[in-house]
Amino acid sequence: MASPTVSVVIPARNEAGYLPATLGSVRALDTNVKYEVVVADGDSTDGTREIARAAGARVVAADERGIAAGRNAGARAANGDWLAFVDADTTVRARYLDRMLRFVESEGLAAASSRCRVTGVRRGKAMQVVVNRVFPRLRLPILPGFNTFVRRSAFDAVGGYPAVGNEDTAFSRALAREFDTGYCPDVLVETSGRRFADLGLTGTLAHYLYHDLGRVLADH
Repeated sequence: MASPTVSVVIPARNEAGYLPATLGSVRALDTNVKYEVVVADGDSTDGTREIARAAGARVVAADERGIAAGRNAGARAANGDWLAFVDADTTVRARYLDRMLRFVESEGLAAASSRCRVTGVRRGKAMQVVVNRVFPRLRLPILPGFNTFVRRSAFDAVGGYPAVGNEDTAFSRALAREFDTGYCPDVLVETSGRRFADLGLTGTLAHYLYHDLGRVLADH
């Protein structure tokens, strides 16, 4: 059997409440591209694994706790030439795969993200603005972990996601130092605002602004 072109990798730990919608959106992809779905489970106790298997996903165990470890475990098990990292509380639209693949190939990119809509909490809208308006303009674009489309060989070349805070920022910078990356303007994903609903939002924004706003200003 031919290997899939794209592996959709979903890290999950106790995501029974969100995962069905995510997997449903992936199952509804309107594409002729061959793809697989890999759910990397972080020792869930709420039926996450059963939900994933019932939806036709391949379930693998993450060796360690943490979302970076989950993404890396899913990537190790994946067979695709491209890896589409989607979080367990993120949904994609029917043409997501075709449009992302066409964009990276036509632009000669090793990785890309896209526009997002943060749902559920008002404070999440601040992060939505940062992702949609600031991240794409950085000299080293930040690709949010909940929506990153990357060539497998490039992912391997930088060693995957590091086990650090803001792991997607660190991964994105390492990737952009070696390869061309960007944002697809024609794709929109929706992601839950739950991660921004606590006091971590302020700290996260401060981190991004402190380290990256200077680069934005220097480019203009």
